[in-house]
Amino acid sequence: MEIVFRALVMFLFLWIVTRAVGRSTLGELSTFDLVLYVAMGDLIQQAVTQQDYSVTGGMLAIGVFALTTVLLSWSQWRFPRLQPFVNGRAIVVVRDGELVEKALRQQRLSLTDLMAAARQQGIRWLDQVDLAVLEADGRISFFTRTDDHGSDGAPETAEAA
Repeated sequence: MEIVFRALVMFLFLWIVTRAVGRSTLGELSTFDLVLYVAMGDLIQQAVTQQDYSVTGGMLAIGVFALTTVLLSWSQWRFPRLQPFVNGRAIVVVRDGELVEKALRQQRLSLTDLMAAARQQGIRWLDQVDLAVLEADGRISFFTRTDDHGSDGAPETAEAA
């Protein structure tokens, strides 16, 4: 029974840590981040099972993590108000072509990372962006303006109009 309680404590700890660390997806992890998460997994295993290498201990720990994940998922479905608390909320990082500096600082999102995400979606300049939203899963959604830009994406000048 002690393994069950340890697994619950570690699950909650990991949930808090991943919420605090930020919103990056697996595809965006650096090599160091990946190694860090693998090492953290081993440390968690040791903390949960107290070096109990039995099949039963491992199955109990994995079962508690799986059950807690299912319970969190169910609770979000049953009580929709919990969803922002469990998964986080989408945050606007660019509005009308202007950076929302406070949101960028809070999310520790650099201009370099924002521009890289924009370029991946074919956006050259931030003034093309009507709205950019940092989603709860770490992706950035861009909504662009199409009515006030030329064919190359550059803003039209008064002379060219």
